[in-house]
Amino acid sequence: METKIGDKVLISPDVTHKSDWTPGKVIDVEANPFVGTVISAETENGEIFFDKEYKFKYAM
Repeated sequence: METKIGDKVLISPDVTHKSDWTPGKVIDVEANPFVGTVISAETENGEIFFDKEYKFKYAM
């Protein structure tokens, strides 16, 4: 997954603690030397979530 700022993604329930995948938009991509790529995404209502790249998937 080559994630870029502005990409639409679905955020894992493991991150949001909601019952289903939550749609959001990527606002930051960080190359963290300890855990790998970290994605920050904002939901439509302004919540911001971040975690390792594998906790996100592209929204169609």
